Amino acid sequence: IKTEKRRLTDSPQENGVQTNQYHTISPPLSPDIQEEPFSTYFEDKVQVPKAVNQTFSFRKLWAFTGPGFLMSIAYLDPGNIESDLWYLICLNTTHPVFLLQLAARLGVVTGMHLAEVCNRQYPTVPRIILWLMVELAIIGSDMQEVIGCAIALNLLSVGRIPLWGGVLITITDTFVFLFLDKYGLRKLEAFFGFLITVMAISFGYEYVLVKPNQGELLKGMFVPYCADCGPVQLEQAVGIVGAVIMPHNIYLHSALVKSREVDRRNKREVKEANKYFFIESTIALFVSFLINVFVVAVFAQAFYNKTNLDVNLMCNTTGSPHQDLFPPDNSTLEVDIYKGGVVLGCFFGPAALYIWAIGILAAGQSSTMTGTYSGQFVMEGFLNLRWSRFARVLLTRSIAITPTLLVAIFQDVEHLTGMNDFLNVLQSMQLPFALIPILTFTSLTSIMNDFANGLVWKISGGLVILLVCAINMYFVVVYVTSLNSVLLYVLASLLSIAYLCFVGYLAWHCLIALGVSCLDCGSRVRKQPAVLIEEQSEYNS
Repeated sequence: IKTEKRRLTDSPQENGVQTNQYHTISPPLSPDIQEEPFSTYFEDKVQVPKAVNQTFSFRKLWAFTGPGFLMSIAYLDPGNIESDLWYLICLNTTHPVFLLQLAARLGVVTGMHLAEVCNRQYPTVPRIILWLMVELAIIGSDMQEVIGCAIALNLLSVGRIPLWGGVLITITDTFVFLFLDKYGLRKLEAFFGFLITVMAISFGYEYVLVKPNQGELLKGMFVPYCADCGPVQLEQAVGIVGAVIMPHNIYLHSALVKSREVDRRNKREVKEANKYFFIESTIALFVSFLINVFVVAVFAQAFYNKTNLDVNLMCNTTGSPHQDLFPPDNSTLEVDIYKGGVVLGCFFGPAALYIWAIGILAAGQSSTMTGTYSGQFVMEGFLNLRWSRFARVLLTRSIAITPTLLVAIFQDVEHLTGMNDFLNVLQSMQLPFALIPILTFTSLTSIMNDFANGLVWKISGGLVILLVCAINMYFVVVYVTSLNSVLLYVLASLLSIAYLCFVGYLAWHCLIALGVSCLDCGSRVRKQPAVLIEEQSEYNS
C-alpha cells in the first residue's frame, strides 16, 4: 500500500512525458494486481494513430469518430415531433454538449463508465434505487422507439402489419443488429451512420417538400415565446426536456468512449482524447439538431391551423384509405407520428407518407439499439453482472419490451401514440439520477485527479441540474394537485416525497463533491485516494 501511495503522489515520467493513473478507485494501481473491469464489449479497441505533436489531426478525429454519433441517435427521438416549442429543442440540444463532455471525460480518465463508478461509490440501497430509476427511463424510451418502429411498419404495409406484429419484428431485428459488433466495432458504427443518413435524407426531403417559412423558423428557434400556452403545453415543454436529454444517454456515452485505445497513464493522451471526443460529440449533436429541425418544421408548417374537416376532404379527394381517422368537423387537427404520416400522404402524395415512415423506422430502430446497449451497460455496472452477452441482451430486452408488447396488444395504432407526452415526462423525471452522479464524480479529485471539474464546470453543471430539478418539482406539484381521486392524491404525494428525498440525498453527495465541506458528515464520496487504494486492495484480496 505504501508503494502504491508513493506512485500516486510521485507522478513518474515515461519517455519524458508526465504520466499518472487517473482511476484511483478501480482497477488498482499496481500492474501486478491489476484487474480490469469486466465487460463483454470492446474486446478489440479502435487504435488511435500515434501522430507527431500537432494541435489538430483529422486522422485522429476520424479514429475517435463513432461514439458521439451512436449517442446522438437517442436525440433523434420520434417523440420530439409532438411539440412546436422551437427554442426548447434548440436550448436542449446545447445542454447535452456540456453533459456528454462530462460523461466522456469520466470514461476516458477512469476507464470505467458511470454505472461502474456508481457501483463503487454509493452504498447498496441507494445504488439499487438508482439502478431501478435508470431502468425505468430506459423502459420509457424503449416504449417510444419500439412503438415508433411498429407504426412505421404499419404505414409501410398499409395496415397489413398490426401493431403487435411490428413490435415483434422490431425486437427480432434488434437482436440481429446488436451482434454486428462481432464483425468489428467500426462496422457497427458504420451501420449507425447509415441509419442517420437515411433519417437525414427522409426528413430533409419532407422539409423541402413542405417549404416552411424560414423567417418564422429562425424566430421560433431563438425567441422564447409560447402564445396561448396552458397546462397541456407546459406538460409538452417538460416532456421535451426528457425527450432530448435522455438520462440513460449519459450512462451510454461514458461507456462508448472506452472503445478507443487510450493510455490512461499518459496525461497528454487523456487530454487529447477528451478534446477529440468533445469535437466529435459536438458535430454529432449538430447533425441530430438539424434532423430534429426538419421534423418539427414539417409538422409546424404542414399541420398548423388546419381542421379535421380540411384533412378529411383532402384525404377523400386523393383516395386515401385513412380518411376515417379525421371526423368531418371543424375541431382543430391533432396529429402524432401515425396521423402525421397520413396527413403528409393526403396533402403531398403517397411518396411523402412512405418516405416519412422510412425515416421514422430508421429513427426508432437505431434508438432501440442504443437503448439496448444502455440497458446492458447499466445492468453490468450497477449489478456487477458477469453474464454472457446473449443472456444480458435477452434479460434487458425482456424487461424493456414486455410492457410495450402488452400495450401494443391491447391498444390500436390510432390511440397508442397519445401516451408519448407521458413517457417524455417520465424520462424528464429520471434526469436527476444521471445528471447529479456525473457532476458529483467528475468533480472529485480522488477519482479524476488533474481532470476534475474546475469552478466554471462546477457552476455550469450545478445550474443545469438546478434548472432540471426545479422544472421537475414544479411539474410534480402541478400533477399531484390536478388529481381528482383522494386515493390517487395520497399515493402520488407519497411517491413524490420519496422521489424528492432521494434526489436530495444525491444532491447532498454532489454538494460535498463541489466543495461544500460543511455538509460532509459521513459521505463516502469525500474519501481520499489512499483510502480508496486500501479499499481496492482489500477487495482484490
